[in-house]
Amino acid sequence: MIVFDKVTKKFPLGNFALNEVSFEIDDNEFIFLVGPSGAGKTSIIKLIMKELSPTSGSIVIDDEDISSSSFKKISRLRRKIGAVFQDFKILTDKSIFENVAVTCQIQNLDKGETKKRVRETLSLVGLEKKEKVFPVQLSAGELQRVAIARAIVGEKKFLVADEPTGNLDPKTSWEIMKIFKKLEGTKTIIIATHNSDIVNSFQKRVLVLKEGKLVKDKRSGGYDL
Repeated sequence: MIVFDKVTKKFPLGNFALNEVSFEIDDNEFIFLVGPSGAGKTSIIKLIMKELSPTSGSIVIDDEDISSSSFKKISRLRRKIGAVFQDFKILTDKSIFENVAVTCQIQNLDKGETKKRVRETLSLVGLEKKEKVFPVQLSAGELQRVAIARAIVGEKKFLVADEPTGNLDPKTSWEIMKIFKKLEGTKTIIIATHNSDIVNSFQKRVLVLKEGKLVKDKRSGGYDL
């Protein structure tokens, strides 16, 4: 479970990324974070990943207060979280297999287990025939599939995605979202997006942010631009 309790993030110049935001996300829940640019969607993802710390309030993940100054288990926390970004963040000098295997290596899995998990995951995202290919040979949609594979290969408990379809055409965007749909129920999924068509089609829980505040929390909801 993820719990935000009156979380505020204020930057040195006085502007607020988040202002007293509270919500709870159950295990294996599927969530959309929506709102205009600057609303606070990315800040929530960075706070979950401990890339930012709140100015006030608390963030509890799996019964651990990660916002506490005494919390030092950042590496262990991040091993639970797979992340997907708009710009893919693929290692261009490594093959597709090697890009996905990086996650297994961080978790100290042996070569046999790594090979098994990487191949299973590449099959899940539809890239089982591309493991020896290098990123320069792939389309944008295929690169995002690699990013998703890398994010989930280590049996992560949480999957966060920040505008995962932002650089993709509509057809490819839907293909990517079908992969997230396949993962539903296997992990907690949090997707930040501007794409109202996708949000309205999925009819999942929607957290609507505006100017750093949570203005709406709708279950089986949609999103009006």
